[in-house]
Amino acid sequence: MDWAVQSGAGIRVEWGQAGARALGPHSAALVVVDVLSFTTAVSVAVDAGTAVLPYPWRDDSAEEFAVRHDAALAVGRRAISPQRPWSLSPAALRNAPAPPRLVLPSPNGSAIAAAVSGVPVVAACLRNATAVAAWMTRQGWGTADRPIAIVPAGEKWPGQDTVRPAIEDWIGAGAVVSGLAATGAGPLSAEASAAGTLYEGIIDVPGLISECTSARELAGMGFGDDVAVATEMDATTAVPVLVEGMFVDDGADARVGDAESTRPC
Repeated sequence: MDWAVQSGAGIRVEWGQAGARALGPHSAALVVVDVLSFTTAVSVAVDAGTAVLPYPWRDDSAEEFAVRHDAALAVGRRAISPQRPWSLSPAALRNAPAPPRLVLPSPNGSAIAAAVSGVPVVAACLRNATAVAAWMTRQGWGTADRPIAIVPAGEKWPGQDTVRPAIEDWIGAGAVVSGLAATGAGPLSAEASAAGTLYEGIIDVPGLISECTSARELAGMGFGDDVAVATEMDATTAVPVLVEGMFVDDGADARVGDAESTRPC
């Protein structure tokens, strides 16, 4: 189904786990964008030297997974303690001691990262969008023969398994698209073009995101600082790449080039 995988485009964009499963096998690399807050949290942790292990569920199995991998476990935002100061909150992570390894459960960005195998997976957000685009261009990705799939995670409606398209993730995806297009990558699919055009047309990205549904939810919960961290535009050059199940900085350059990829339809 060429129409489903945006065949012929070098930069492709689709939503959520279903989008990752559709585009991933036909891509040279996949970019996960979950601005509020998984990929922002990953960027903060990697900045501090922590390797992040994505995990889709926050339940007893997450505890077992962390023990098996000799890693600390992030808990719910309201469940942090002196013993476990790590959560999906980027602001909390910034203030906590940096463990060597951290399991970071998330039903959105983390689940997407775990949904695709056989291609390099990169965590992007507004803090590192330009760095991610430049790094991926250096790998030779972003052409019709070696396309990049960009997957805005979206959110889940409370009590449902239905994806809510989240404007912050669409904007984050657009930031990566814009950076790639500036390096000459392409052509862009219609979806990628729309995301990039939206991003480039916004005068005040942090201001707009601070008023979006997800940001209002976090602010109402008392986590407005997470929105401030998430909108630190291009604050880091770290590029978290999933290597052996862990997001680490782009020092893994030589290894990801050897990862198996499937040619596009």
